[in-house]
Amino acid sequence: MNPTLPRLLLILAAASAALAAAAPSAVDEDFPPLSTVPYVDLARYMGVWYEIAAFPQRFQKGCYCSTAEYEMTDKGDVRVVNSCRKDGPEGKVKVAKGKAFVVEGSGNAKLRVQFFWPFRGDYWIIDLAEDYSYAVVGERSRKYLWILARTPVMDEVLYQEILARVKDKGFDIGRLKRTDQSCRRP
Repeated sequence: MNPTLPRLLLILAAASAALAAAAPSAVDEDFPPLSTVPYVDLARYMGVWYEIAAFPQRFQKGCYCSTAEYEMTDKGDVRVVNSCRKDGPEGKVKVAKGKAFVVEGSGNAKLRVQFFWPFRGDYWIIDLAEDYSYAVVGERSRKYLWILARTPVMDEVLYQEILARVKDKGFDIGRLKRTDQSCRRP
């Protein structure tokens, strides 16, 4: 038996378990409705987003200076590149690559994101600046939430306004953790 095979199987099993935990519940009726923005211009949404705050997740443990970069592909789906610095602002860069697929009939506000086949997770844009300077991403169960911006720092008044809207949508804002973006500041 190949000595690396057991290690590979262990890694695949761990990744599958993590993604299964991240997948939305099969019984969506258990969660109150969550509205998204009515329409997202995907061309304007593409590019780099800085994570301002998020609900802590196992797959982001030890991450600093987190970003998400989106790019349209020739096939009409979205290439996703998430990156962060591991264990500190000067740490090694960690990258996760995936794809996102628009949910038909959602005005481009609902996507399904896939980092490992065959698992996909919900990515719902629930708040978006008119000028696309910030976005808020969540999903129906309210277990996941990200506040993103085009710059690594967000105005505090704007941040508090977003928190109030997110709370009104049923998210526990006490779980939000600000993302350290100190490696991006001058």
